[in-house]
Amino acid sequence: MTSPIGIIGGSGLYAMAGVKDQIQIEIDTPFGKPSDSLVTGSLEGVPVAFLCRHGVGHRQTPSEVNYRANIWALKSVGCEILMAVSAVGSLQERHAPGCLRLPDQFIDRTHLRPSTFFGDGLVAHVGFADPTSAWLRGKLMEAGRALDLPLENGGTYVCMEGPAFSTRAESRLHQSWGADFIGMTQVTEAKLAREAELAFATIALVTDYDAWRDIPEAADAHDIMAVMAANVAKAEALLRRVVGDLKNGPPEAEPARGALRTALMTPPEWVPAETKERLKLFIGKYGY
Repeated sequence: MTSPIGIIGGSGLYAMAGVKDQIQIEIDTPFGKPSDSLVTGSLEGVPVAFLCRHGVGHRQTPSEVNYRANIWALKSVGCEILMAVSAVGSLQERHAPGCLRLPDQFIDRTHLRPSTFFGDGLVAHVGFADPTSAWLRGKLMEAGRALDLPLENGGTYVCMEGPAFSTRAESRLHQSWGADFIGMTQVTEAKLAREAELAFATIALVTDYDAWRDIPEAADAHDIMAVMAANVAKAEALLRRVVGDLKNGPPEAEPARGALRTALMTPPEWVPAETKERLKLFIGKYGY
């Protein structure tokens, strides 16, 4: 059976249109409860597993999201691929509101959230130089071109803690670094997806220009949601188009596959039994 393709919906994408034979699954993980029920089903004939990042009704701030439980839940149902939809602000003029982008780099400015599964007696250092899957971004680009969507491959995403938006000084600093987008969730999901050995890509929905521009007021949350509604329809069309090209799973050369093989630093005999049990979904195949 084909492994389900994981989809995480962000602001505005609280349910995935077109998923047939839906089953809601309540999952308890070693890291607590996920943001919401996991919804499995079939999209264009391909198995998928959908999770709403902030919970239906947008009840959790970016810092409150249980990212570890979310990624663990998706891995536990067999996902090998994960696409995350995320609203972003633009730090460069050419990334206009309403366009879609596929970031290939991150700058992490978060400080309040766990961003690793490891610790408690087991140390792992995964490679993260290229944090998103070039193969998966390529498949998304092919699908986007077929649909004539305003989609581009690449760009640097600054991940801030939030929930407040940037000050003008912060925004101009981020722009001066040459960064392209700013958001509040994606570097955390990308780090955990790599540790879970999932091929990962962000579908970034540009909703507004961040506060770097010389205008009296930056966009507020209501302005952003108005643009988001149109962007969500584009993202759903992109997902429907691409899933058929992903049903055979990631290629053997995908960097996320086997990411833990050379990352696990602590010999098995030194790892506490409770840590082994908590992480057996990820490390069991490596003799732990």
